Parts: sequence; structure tokens; C-alpha cells
Amino acid sequence: MIAMRSFPALTLGVILSGAATPAIAAQCASGWGGTVHYSRTQETRDSKTVPKLSGKGSHTSTASMTYDYAAQVVVRPTPDPDASIAKANINLAQVASETVRTTDEDVCLQTRERRQVSGTSESKSVISANASNLEAEVNVSLDSDDSYRISVRLPQLQGTASGSISSSFSGQCVAKKGVNQTVPESPYSIDPVSFGSDGDDRVNPSDPNRLTGSFVKTWAGVTERLTWNLRRCGSALRLVDLKFEDMRFPNWEDWQDISDQRGTIDGNIVRMTAIVANDGDTDKAATVKFKETYKGDKWDGAKPDGTIDELSVVVPAGQQREVRFNWDSSGYAWYDDGRPRLVQRIRAELEEKGKKVDDQTRNLKVAPKPLVLVHGLWSNWGAWASWQNILTTTHSYDWKAFPVGEKPEYGRMNTGEEVGNFGATYTIAQNAFELGKYVRYAQKDRNAWHIDLVAHSMGGLISRRYIHDLMPSYADGKPQVSRLVMLGTPNMGSVCADQISAALEYLEIPMHALRELRPSVVAQFNATMTERKGVKFSVLAGNVFPAICTMAKANDGVVAVESARWTIDDAAEDNVIHTAMTEAGPFGSFVKPRLAQGPSAYRGTDGSGSGGGGGGAARIMLTDDGVSTPEPSSKADFAKLVKLAPGQTVDVAIPVKAARNLGLTLVAASVVSATLTDDTGAVAGRNDAETPEASQTFRSILVDRPVTRGRWTLKLHNSGETERYVLLSSWSSAQ
Repeated sequence: MIAMRSFPALTLGVILSGAATPAIAAQCASGWGGTVHYSRTQETRDSKTVPKLSGKGSHTSTASMTYDYAAQVVVRPTPDPDASIAKANINLAQVASETVRTTDEDVCLQTRERRQVSGTSESKSVISANASNLEAEVNVSLDSDDSYRISVRLPQLQGTASGSISSSFSGQCVAKKGVNQTVPESPYSIDPVSFGSDGDDRVNPSDPNRLTGSFVKTWAGVTERLTWNLRRCGSALRLVDLKFEDMRFPNWEDWQDISDQRGTIDGNIVRMTAIVANDGDTDKAATVKFKETYKGDKWDGAKPDGTIDELSVVVPAGQQREVRFNWDSSGYAWYDDGRPRLVQRIRAELEEKGKKVDDQTRNLKVAPKPLVLVHGLWSNWGAWASWQNILTTTHSYDWKAFPVGEKPEYGRMNTGEEVGNFGATYTIAQNAFELGKYVRYAQKDRNAWHIDLVAHSMGGLISRRYIHDLMPSYADGKPQVSRLVMLGTPNMGSVCADQISAALEYLEIPMHALRELRPSVVAQFNATMTERKGVKFSVLAGNVFPAICTMAKANDGVVAVESARWTIDDAAEDNVIHTAMTEAGPFGSFVKPRLAQGPSAYRGTDGSGSGGGGGGAARIMLTDDGVSTPEPSSKADFAKLVKLAPGQTVDVAIPVKAARNLGLTLVAASVVSATLTDDTGAVAGRNDAETPEASQTFRSILVDRPVTRGRWTLKLHNSGETERYVLLSSWSSAQ
């Protein structure tokens, strides 16, 4: 049995008990100093609905309660090695509310009228307290096996209680008046608090005069947490605490504490504060150095610390001073080699006359910027359904995907929903507005001041419109959108859209989304949407096919390589079809390297960044009067809209003129097969259902040989279970 010391009646301060090990006793005999944090939180919710015995109504009650008690105890040593002085700052907030709603059916006696009646009552009570510099007690119990226990006793707290009561009624035969009362504030006493660790912590043999750790206990919905950082036999100067804060979006300068669990988001400004105490009898001058440290890191543990900032402070005798600065977290979700950085370790070192006298290290979790995903033409948020899993496996669950439209209450674009839908759509400007709403939702959800955009196809033009017209600016000087990564975006338009849009207009079926992809319209767009506002632009172009619609140039099945590359410096090509660009392959090879960038990528840049393309304008031709001269529209030789019932096969006669070659473009769901035969009955080309070619937005059949005037046949078959529309357009003499 461990012999316990006996102490005189001491109710305040720090008590050391237990038999110390020889190593510890040999180090020093001094009181402990430092900080102890205690918190107690609880949240309960209950909802119950009971039907009335009559079966014509119900009684519903909903109750909730939140309790948040937080105390910071500052401990100062005294000449007595067995005692110290402890002072506590305590905040308490408890809110309880209950809502009761009753519905029933009543019959008015005089009129025999049957009525639905209801009544609602609400009650709320609030208990709050805020006190500083209260005397407290901290107990440090050391055992012979180097284990120890930390306990804290906090005094009774004086606060206030207030509340409100309200009720309302409707439908009663005799009107019933509700009430609305406020319960004025009255004094309220909060009982003392005692809490301690379980004694499983052990003294570090290499540093026996410092105790750091934490203990959490959860029971009956209550969570109590105790953290401590204590030392003895040190300089009169010491670090009381090291804390991190970030700003609560969207309110600039609205600072909030960063908990270890929540962390912050890459790109946020973090305010780092070191609290320095002077336990001596004279004023002390000190230096605080903030460093990023890799000690304990699995991969970079041997890497030397790097100084983030260095600040000087003078601390009066017996007082404390805060030393703080703002740190830009841009890039700190990643290492410079693209590996995920799950935690950033920050150390504050306190120096007196060039000699380190104290230090504290704290972990800071920095999660990647939220990734807002922007779909393209004839698509919806489901195009990105697999991306949350991709992000989770690439970094962690803290890398969040926000496909626009997944939660339509926060914003929903309309670009046609799915291939073969020729209904009304939004314009690019309207879709950009919806994108802006979703960006703001992502920022609020993650408390992120900056985001990344990945856009597929037409989504790139929508994103460019948002950046030019609607993107806000912040006081940190960095763009809200850190990077825009475009996948197969028709930055100079699509000749397929030109051809199909012309066919729709010929058939008197207007469609905004498709018309705005015509090269002539995009040329006008590029002439005005020139502002990139420091956002880094990147684009991936697919070069799978040798010809597209009326143009014999490398393309991805929808967009020519030259249209995607446009004036963007950071452009790459890959053997990938247009509809496959939202899959895992392009993410790994193109998207991730541009998003998973460490701190070095953000140092010394002007905002345009490597591969950003600056703010360059489009390469367009202008006349003397400043009006753009776009490419001439592609005119279809023949166009037709065909309706197919489930399982139906339809033959469509195609008039063909003499030409160098013949092409056929159709827009149809992947369950539709198309077979083209010439005027002799020979198969000239086909595009079968449920093949990679059938999944393309614009499905093409090219007969790359001279053809003579005649009448060919296109056989269409719908193997699906729902009615489908097919829009087809023929063309000839592709260049």
C-alpha cells in the first residue's frame, strides 16, 4: 500500500500527494505551475406523440436540453513544494426547452359545426454564469510506479436564471387567448464541481517535471473532459496555453476556438495565441517562437523544425500576456509531394535571453478545401456519385465532395438532366447563380473560406461565368475559388452542339443549354467573360477520336482538343472519352495532382499560380467595330426527331447527297441502337446500345468515303423499358 501524506486543512491551490519515485524526488522540490482545463457537456432530445383516446387527435411533446460548462484553471507555484495557487475562469450555459402541441376534433353545441382544434405551448429556461479569477483546487497525486492522477475542484458559481412561456390556440368554438410571458432574471447558484483522471497516466522519465495529458469520461449522455499541462522547477516565465482560432464563415473577424476534433480547413486564416505568464517578482522580457515540428511524424520525424513566426513580449511581474499572429493554412492539408497531411504539429517555444525556458506542442488538423463538383450538359449531380469515396480514400473523410444539386434546397442547375431530354433548361447565367448558392452552402457546412471547383463539360463555362460575375472577394486577398479544374470543357464551343442545336431550331425546339455551346455563342461568351480574378485554371482534353460531327480533328466524342485547351496554360491531353472524365482514372492522373498541393505551391505566388493562365482573354477575331466574328454555324443536311416506344424499332429514311464523306450525329439514351445502311442495303456504320460509344452525349457514325446521291436508312431500336426520343442530324464533306 502506498503511504499517503497528510496535509493541513487546505481547500485551495494545488496539492501534491503520494510517494514520489527517487528519480522524481531528485529532480526538484517545487510547486506545480501551468494550466488545467475542465469541461462538461450534455445534450438531450426527446419527442413523443400519443394519439387521443377518441382517435381524432394527438398530443405531441418535444423537449431538448444543452449544457456546456467550461473552466480554465491557471496554476502558479509557491515556495512551498506541496502547494500552489489555482485561479479559475468559468463559463456556463444551460438551455432547456419544451414544446407541446395538441390537436383534436370538436363539435360546437350551438351550430353543430365540426371543427379541428389545436393548441401549442412553449417553455424555455436559460441558466448562465460567467466568472473569472475564482479560487480553485488542483490535486496532483504521484505514485511509486510513476503513475499519477490529476483532479480538480471548482467552487460554487453564482449565475442567473431566466425563461419564457408562450401559448397559442386555434379552432375552438369559444376563442381561447394565448399567453406570452417572460420570466425575469433571478440569482442562481451552481454547485461545486469535482473531477479527476483515472490514474493510468505515467510520468515521462526523460522529463519528470512536466505532466501533460487528457482524460475523458462519458456517462448517461454527459461528457466530462480534463486536460492538463503542468511543470515545476522551471523559469519564472512559462507558457500557460497555446490555442488556435479561425473565423466563423461568413463573418470576417468572428473568431472561434478550433477544437482538436473539428480542426480547420485548408486556406483558412488561423489565429495562433500563446499565453505567457511571469511568476517572478520583476518584469520579464521574452521571445515566443512558433514552429511547425515534425517530431513524432511517421514519415518525416527526422525533418528539422521550421520557424513560422517570432514575436517579442514583456510580461509584468505576476501577470500574463498574450502573443498572437495570423497564420495562413493554405496547402497544409497536404505535403509537398502530394501525400495527405492528417495533422499539423505546432510548437511554441518561450525564450528568455536566448535560452529556451518552456515550450508547448499542439496538433492542428487541417482538412482539404471542400470540392464543389459542377456537372455539364444533359447531366445532374449523379455524375459525381462516386467522388466522395474517391476523396475519402485519397485523403480522409474530412475531404468533402459537394456535387451541385445533390441537396437541391441549396441550389440546383438545370442543363437537361439526361441525354435525350429536350425540355427547357437554364441559361449559363442562371446556372452560375445556382452554382454560387451551392458554393456558399459548402462553405457554411465546412466553415471554409476557400473552395476548389472541378467542372465537367459545360460545367466549366458555368464556373467561368460564376468566377467572372459572382465570385466575392475576401480581406485575405485570396480568391474564393482556389482552383478551377475543367474536364472536357468546350471553351471554344462544340461543333456537335452547333449541329444539333441547329437541328433543334429547325424543328422549332429551343434549348438554352445546347445553344450556348455553339462556337459562335461561346465566342461572344469569351469576349466578355475574361476575368479570372487570380483563380488557377486547368483543363483536361480527350483525344480518343479522329473526327467529330463535321470536323475531322482529335476529340473526346463531344469537344475537340483545341476547344478544350483554348488559352489555358495548364492543359493536358489523355486518351479518355468525354463521359468517362468524371471517373476515377482522370481524377488520379489529372485532378488530384492539381488539388493535392502542399504549402510550397502557395508561397511567393501572385494568385495566378503555376499553370493558372493568368487573366488572358480568348483568342477571337474582332472587326473594326469590336464585334466578334464567330465561326459559321454548321448546317445539317437533314434533321429529324423520332419517338420510340419501349422495344420499338423504327426505320428512318436519310436523304444523301454526293459528297466526300457522310456523317450522322444522334442524341439518344444508351439503350437505343442505331444501324446505318446504304441504298444497296449494306451496313455502312452502327452505334450499338450499351457500348462505350452509346454512352456519349453526341453519338456519331462516320462514313469516311465518297458517297453518291441516294436514300439511305437508319434503323433505330429502343431496348429500354421507357419511351425515348432520338434527335438525328446528317452532314457531309467533313473537313
